[in-house]
Amino acid sequence: MSTQVKGLPGEVMMWVLIFSELAVFGAGLAAFMGVRLTDPAGFAAAQGNLMIELAGTNTIILITSGLFAALACIATTTRAARLWLLAASLLGMVFLWLKGIEYAAKSAAGITFETHGFYTFYYLLTGFHAAHVIAGIVILALVGWSAHPRVIQTGVAFWHMVDLVWVLLFPVIYLL
Repeated sequence: MSTQVKGLPGEVMMWVLIFSELAVFGAGLAAFMGVRLTDPAGFAAAQGNLMIELAGTNTIILITSGLFAALACIATTTRAARLWLLAASLLGMVFLWLKGIEYAAKSAAGITFETHGFYTFYYLLTGFHAAHVIAGIVILALVGWSAHPRVIQTGVAFWHMVDLVWVLLFPVIYLL
């Protein structure tokens, strides 16, 4: 059974999921900012250990993957839609690989959840996001299998939420 809202791409239940996930990430970012107020110097020092260039590269990667996913929605053939979804998924995998490099560097430096409150939030927020990237890759694979335009729109909506969350996480965690 298909549940649609006129003018809204994809299925309404995906939008319910998207808005609930955005609320969870929003609460996490609000908590991060609130705790940051209690120790601005400690947070700034901890933030100085992040790989800003790598995170910036990951931002470009996810934005590009979002473009590829959008191109899947307007592709004129099933084959083209599947290729765009594959390209978006591959960039999602590159994102995860680079995030793994960043996590490995933190681990090698002895930086864990317990090192500082900043890192508790860093690992929770970026790890939760990485889990959504994995889910998004699976969703893109599933909608690519179907290749029905409405199904593709539904999966791509989720992928755009993943992109949006990173575009919010990146400046708050890495730049502010």
